[in-house]
Amino acid sequence: MAKSDAFFIRAKVTSNGTTYADKEIELGSFVNLGVSKSTLLRIHSVTAMIADSNGPQNPILDSADARVAWQLTTQSQSALVFADDKSMVASGGLTFKTGVTPSHDYDVNPQDYMKGYLVGVESMFLGVDCNTDFDSGPVDIALILEVTLENASQASATALALSQQ
Repeated sequence: MAKSDAFFIRAKVTSNGTTYADKEIELGSFVNLGVSKSTLLRIHSVTAMIADSNGPQNPILDSADARVAWQLTTQSQSALVFADDKSMVASGGLTFKTGVTPSHDYDVNPQDYMKGYLVGVESMFLGVDCNTDFDSGPVDIALILEVTLENASQASATALALSQQ
């Protein structure tokens, strides 16, 4: 397989108050770091949805300044990381100011990567953290990743996997 047609991977994580939470996204059925032949995953775009966990039609409410932030990484984390962390793939958030309409704060999350983001790990992790317990309850972060698969040499696949550990 030189390069596959694009397909979508979906994931969702729910906040648990002010404690960082993450969910593993299994890629083992796509990524194969074999001895003679390796298959890598190329992420072309990341689309994020930030919604009330009671349903996307419900508003996220809080009576004070609040923030929910998420990240997609190539290794499990115990807290949100900065963009200089080599495991960071994408991140974003939503800030609430008292009396002001919420605004998106995308810091790394491009809608599309120019040539794609190459991934050589068997799992990625979608994490969420909030600075408060929202009045309306937990918040869901849901992602849609547009991806393709492609072959790689053993040396490049191993180097890529090690660089994202």
